[in-house]
Amino acid sequence: MTRTVRFYELGGPEVMTLEDVEVGEPGPGEVRIRVDAIGLNRAEALFRSGQYIQPVKQFPARLGSEAAGVIESVGPDIDGLSPGQLISTVPNFSQNDYGVYAARAIVPATAIVPRPEGLGAVEGAAVWMSYLTAYGALVEVGRLLPGDTVVLNAASSSVGLAALQVANRIGVTPIALTRSEAKEEALLKAGAAEVIVTESEPVIDRVFAATGGRGAELVLDAVAGPGVVDLAKIVAADGTLLVYGALSGKPTPYPGIELGMPPLNIRTYTMLETATSPQRLRRAHAFVASGLSSGALQPAVDRTFELAEIVEAHRYLESNAQVGKIVVTVSH
Repeated sequence: MTRTVRFYELGGPEVMTLEDVEVGEPGPGEVRIRVDAIGLNRAEALFRSGQYIQPVKQFPARLGSEAAGVIESVGPDIDGLSPGQLISTVPNFSQNDYGVYAARAIVPATAIVPRPEGLGAVEGAAVWMSYLTAYGALVEVGRLLPGDTVVLNAASSSVGLAALQVANRIGVTPIALTRSEAKEEALLKAGAAEVIVTESEPVIDRVFAATGGRGAELVLDAVAGPGVVDLAKIVAADGTLLVYGALSGKPTPYPGIELGMPPLNIRTYTMLETATSPQRLRRAHAFVASGLSSGALQPAVDRTFELAEIVEAHRYLESNAQVGKIVVTVSH
């Protein structure tokens, strides 16, 4: 039996319960891990509340796709993985099939990546969702080149902070958008070339001033909703507006119509485009692992909670007060 977070109905953080559940043995293509730390992501709050792109298929349901720990046992016919290895999980599976909010969990072998030497469990649980999203958006989909500019909406999120580091590593200028002045200094320290406070500053004017009137080659938007119309106005010629979240909770118009049908590239994006493609994942792993080893990439952890505090951790996640990743630790 192992401590496991489950929920029996859709709702707020309070629907989650911590129970003793039989973990079992890994089957073909699976690995059982001892979980030492869990990275929290917005997707889990959305899944729990019934607002995620994948609905909950059955109850009781589990949660979580990003963790760091140690391999305990491997299923049959798996090469290259063995008990005792320090690992992290890549979030490339559905929460309907697996969940890592637990002291021990079974996950697909394809989700296992080695944890770089010297990277602790807390930091190891704060890497892959953020950096796969950021790398995939800027490099694989956005195809940004040195000298380009990226505008990051909701820049104080773990993905936004990862994107700041990825941008600086590839020679791209990152401009961070944040709603209030409270996070401005933290974003500048995190590597933003400029920070624009959207509640009090003219975003469009500031972006064009910063880019010499050109606009941004990529706008990475986690908010969506009516604000995409203004964001579309700052996209450079042949640039792209990439929507990867819907924090606004409001309907999202197609801005090309409201703006008079300019030649505008706009598309949605999820981290799964990178995590479920063997070729893209191989390139992303090489980029992130080398960045972690050199220190160019440093996962930002805002706060940690214990597994028994999972409800409080989700309440904090939904408060949007954090700058960086929220990590839940597991004692054994």
